[in-house]
Amino acid sequence: MITLRSALLLFTCFCSTALFADEIFVITHQQSSITKLTPKLIENIFLKKTLLNDAGNTWIPLNLDPNHPIRIAFSLALFKKKPEELEVFWNEQYFQGITPPYVVASEDAMLRFVSTTQNAIGYALPCHITDQVHVIFKVNSPLSLKQFCPKNT
Repeated sequence: MITLRSALLLFTCFCSTALFADEIFVITHQQSSITKLTPKLIENIFLKKTLLNDAGNTWIPLNLDPNHPIRIAFSLALFKKKPEELEVFWNEQYFQGITPPYVVASEDAMLRFVSTTQNAIGYALPCHITDQVHVIFKVNSPLSLKQFCPKNT
């Protein structure tokens, strides 16, 4: 017989696992002094509307490939647009001398770059986060991303 306590524990585990797998963590260098950013500031950093951090250093935002499911989810969560819907914006920015964020080939490349580069800012799934990076924000993904995490995490 399942007790109320067991049912609540099972429900809590199920819900936290589901939420955890569908979050995207915004990350910076492990020794970053940044503790937390607002969603609007993160949006402005990735759109390169905010170029400098509080210390006066240039942000280095990173993206995954526009077709990568995690990039699509991040873009939808943060900008409410798919990456391809931002092309017009970036074309206009280009003529003002502002280029889009660097694109890295994989989450692993994102984690390596951020862990070795001061002022870099990127994103990854919680199941891939290491102690080499600092989580500064959690974005709820509008898409299911569970398939990109190993089953045992």
